[in-house]
Amino acid sequence: MKVYFDARQLGHAPQVYFRRGAAMPHQEQPQRAEILRDMLLSEGFEISAPGDHGVGPIKAVHNPGYVDFLPDAYDRFVESAGAEALAIPTMHPGVRRGKEPRDIHGQLGWWMTDTSTPLTPGSWDAAYWSAQSAVEAAEAVLSGERAAYALCRPPGHHAMRDCSNGFCFFNNACIAAHHMTSKYRKVALIDVDVHTGNGSLDILYERGDIFFCSLHPDPATYPTFFLGHADETGEGAGAGTKLNLLLEQGASQDDVLATLDKGIAAARAFGAEALVVSLGFDMAADDPLAAVAVYPDGFATMARKLADMGLPTVLVQEGGYLGPSLADNGRAFLTTFRKAIQ
Repeated sequence: MKVYFDARQLGHAPQVYFRRGAAMPHQEQPQRAEILRDMLLSEGFEISAPGDHGVGPIKAVHNPGYVDFLPDAYDRFVESAGAEALAIPTMHPGVRRGKEPRDIHGQLGWWMTDTSTPLTPGSWDAAYWSAQSAVEAAEAVLSGERAAYALCRPPGHHAMRDCSNGFCFFNNACIAAHHMTSKYRKVALIDVDVHTGNGSLDILYERGDIFFCSLHPDPATYPTFFLGHADETGEGAGAGTKLNLLLEQGASQDDVLATLDKGIAAARAFGAEALVVSLGFDMAADDPLAAVAVYPDGFATMARKLADMGLPTVLVQEGGYLGPSLADNGRAFLTTFRKAIQ
């Protein structure tokens, strides 16, 4: 199974973000990718750097203005506020009935939804190469590989069409899924990160060629809030192709796996010809952002269920933070998936 990762993805190194009104250490650290990378190497996976496919595949799912804002945004912020300031939005437009401001502080609020994706000196390169890893994995599968894994970091499934959100700048899974539609008429994107794939839902809501299913606790009471309710099933051409499967907070491993079965059945009923998986190891019981209780053997079972769909598959890394079992969970899923497709 092909694996793609670029060391520049480690360059985004946020120190703090605000949660429940308090500044706290940022959960989305470069070490997440280093732990998974080192595990992959120890298990005999060959890791390749992605090629540079440019901004075209990114702009295919994101507002081009948003993409163009990011490359020099940090430098412009530092020029205005100083290097000691935290590059986050401090004001927002609400409903966008106006125009994008020219001032960098207004632009931060225009293109960024919350405090969880502060810009740092390496943010643009990290987000760009994370997206390139997803594109390269999709390219490998389009070229005949049964499956490929993109070790994407920063993650992506909260990034909406025209704004960052929830640690995410570019929606790597949606970029990969869209890329796959160049060959496959119907693509399924199944999101097994513990948080709502709210960005993916936003991007894909009116698309009928990409089925989307997300497993997550009720967004009425659990972050990222707002999107991911059971009655959000798509609009227009996408009507009936979106499925939000709600988990109880504290759900057991058996509950999670039974819910995944429902998502897989729906993807099959859709007639999916290819699969993208938003792979979150924050389903783990000991994850710092834990809300349900999945263990390494549960991730292995999850891998077998997804592999048994028998589809060309792109695995895209999402969450999974610095908890004790991160490497074990990654090992359980990825080695099991590799074995299942051999």
